[in-house]
Amino acid sequence: MQFDDRWLAWTARVPYGETLVGLLALVVLALLASWLTHRVLLRVVRRLVRASPMSWDDALMARGVLTRLAHVVPALVLSAGIGLVPDLPPMVVAVVRNVANAYMVLTVALSLGNLFNAIGDLYAHDVARAQARPIKGYLQVAKLLVFLLAGVLVVATLIDRSPLILLSGLGAMTAVLLLVFKDTILSLVASVQLSGNDMLRVGDWIEMPSLGADGDVIDIALNTVKVQNWDKTITTIPTYRLISESFKNWRGMSEAGGRRIKRALLIDQASVRFLEKDERDALRRVALIDDYLDTKRAELEAWNARLEEAGKDPVNARRVTNLGTFRAYALAYLHAHEGIRDDMTLLVRQLDPGPTGLPLEIYCFTATTAWAEYEGIQSDIFDHLLAILPQFGLKIFQSRSDAPLDVRLHRADADPSDVTAG
Repeated sequence: MQFDDRWLAWTARVPYGETLVGLLALVVLALLASWLTHRVLLRVVRRLVRASPMSWDDALMARGVLTRLAHVVPALVLSAGIGLVPDLPPMVVAVVRNVANAYMVLTVALSLGNLFNAIGDLYAHDVARAQARPIKGYLQVAKLLVFLLAGVLVVATLIDRSPLILLSGLGAMTAVLLLVFKDTILSLVASVQLSGNDMLRVGDWIEMPSLGADGDVIDIALNTVKVQNWDKTITTIPTYRLISESFKNWRGMSEAGGRRIKRALLIDQASVRFLEKDERDALRRVALIDDYLDTKRAELEAWNARLEEAGKDPVNARRVTNLGTFRAYALAYLHAHEGIRDDMTLLVRQLDPGPTGLPLEIYCFTATTAWAEYEGIQSDIFDHLLAILPQFGLKIFQSRSDAPLDVRLHRADADPSDVTAG
């Protein structure tokens, strides 16, 4: 009792003694609450999380949701206890309480932001679902809304006014807000359309020449889509541009399991001719066109026999051409090739002849979509066709000059009569 009396007498003699003691006690209590929360409670929670077989609590702890939320405790102590400090001016009480409340609002908003990040991490564990239906853009919209609401609440708390007053005032600023957040609103609409229509996934190969993008999609966010080009550079595309402009998505090719070959051999038209009988017999050693030659022989013999019976000129008789025979061989070769899909479109066709020769186009699909394997199969096919082309008496068109080379060497000090033509 004597100690209590001396303590009360000392605080009565010192100006604002009770107030200072009350503030000191409040600060100590807030620090003690913070220490107990971080050093004791969070440690227990971490041990429980490590022992738990579930993954969602690991994501919450990794993103610091609970750590950020623990900062609310000392602010709550200050907000609740500041009014108990004796002889403290009402203005100081209001300012401290408002600042503490604003800090709690901001802390809760940051915790919610970390919670959305944790949800994104958990969703990304299912790789197939995350690539097919990315939610990163939606999470960013949710965080944006949370922070906007938190900003309104923080300002309203600091000025000690109702948030409804600020929200009603924001109605007059709608035009300004729409202008400021124009790209964000457009990107939000674009994200919904891209995801709802399954137009884009992480891992898709897309081409957008207008923005220099040609590669794999590595990230889909609210405002941007990142594309890693084949030269390993990164192109960042505004999300709304993917809706307002066209782009090519190669996912259909990957899902189909076949990649198209569409390339032409330019045949020298001067080398196209009819095959003689001995040439047709010589080509019978090529196993792939035995059936073609037999079928053509029977067809042409029947046709020519009818012409002969009708007394027509022999010039009207039909004969086998080396180009037609080669076309039949190329088609049979593609059907027999293990790297070519026989169940997809497979053509060997002539295109319009031009000054660079007669294009004989190979149109087919490989049995793989891997780039390196596709290029290897395509190269092997054209290597073979180019090498066997002379067996059919055909030539590849190649621009060259057949004019004789006339070189004259001149020296400044030489007599013109000594100049010789090479």
